[in-house]
Amino acid sequence: MPLLLVVLALIAPRIVLLALWFLTAWPRLMFHTLLWPLLGFILMPTTLLVYMVVQHWFGGHWTLWPAVGIVVAVLVDLSPAGGRSWRRV
Repeated sequence: MPLLLVVLALIAPRIVLLALWFLTAWPRLMFHTLLWPLLGFILMPTTLLVYMVVQHWFGGHWTLWPAVGIVVAVLVDLSPAGGRSWRRV
């Protein structure tokens, strides 16, 4: 089940964030204002999701694997969605 959630989070992180918002208390307990979750939801949803996982499951301790996870999440969020085809004319 956790692996299915990870795959779904990589495919559609905004859906997972909405499910966490409505079904759990994670976002309401981690953020004191609505600004940061809203900006994360709009701009970098995978990074927000990894940040919430680190805060919840790792107790906010940024060791090797959480740091690797956040770097991968930032790369996923910043990568171009469609890719680019390099054609010579």
